Amino acid sequence: MNLALVYARYQILENIRVPIAVISSAMFPALSLLFFVVPFDYAQEPTSATTAVAQLTVFSVMSSMLFTYGIGIAEERERSWDPYLRTLPAGAQPRIAGRFATGAVFMLLGLVPLLLVGAFGTAATITPTRLLLGIGSLLIAALPFLFGGLAIGYSLSAKTALPVVQIVFFPLAFAGGLLLPPAIFPSWLDTFSLVLPSRGARELVVWASVGTEPNMLALLVFALWIVATAGLAVWAYRRDEGQRFR
Repeated sequence: MNLALVYARYQILENIRVPIAVISSAMFPALSLLFFVVPFDYAQEPTSATTAVAQLTVFSVMSSMLFTYGIGIAEERERSWDPYLRTLPAGAQPRIAGRFATGAVFMLLGLVPLLLVGAFGTAATITPTRLLLGIGSLLIAALPFLFGGLAIGYSLSAKTALPVVQIVFFPLAFAGGLLLPPAIFPSWLDTFSLVLPSRGARELVVWASVGTEPNMLALLVFALWIVATAGLAVWAYRRDEGQRFR
């Protein structure tokens, strides 16, 4: 555990040394809420406002997971320090645990501005029970994007990982209903979004935070995405180990 904390501290400090990256990732979801929700009438309707905040928390978490792991790991793999760390007798567990802790820290940082804008700029409201359910559901919602980020980071170079993450992130965010509610989608887009992990994550978090009945097909597909991306992450890590340390 102590070694994992050392790894986490090192990685957090490394990320903070590029403050613009940290600030932009933390502020983008809050700015989306400020410009696309707060000025409109439905921001003063409690259920609609809470739903908007809930779906943007998924947007924030997805951004943190994909960019922190997908791009961060790809960049680490190209440094001479990374192969040395992976040959140490401590094994991979403390390093991976430290990386997970780092991702959790930046995930929380990304949520703070968003929740402040939601609290003071909209009529969003939530009970303590719903808040706890929302936090728990958000941790589950992060899983396919965490595993997906790991798969990208361990299988692609840094130059390739950046455009791939961007190409994956923005379509998933829009088509998954994280920027606009699926209720206003055309029927074909609404049907297509049900097979996306972002839609399932949204359904889960909105259900936990607001109580809106979730689409069960989206939740089932979301569970399959967790299993599939976890398997892909394990495959990518083992493939990288085999190629670089055989």
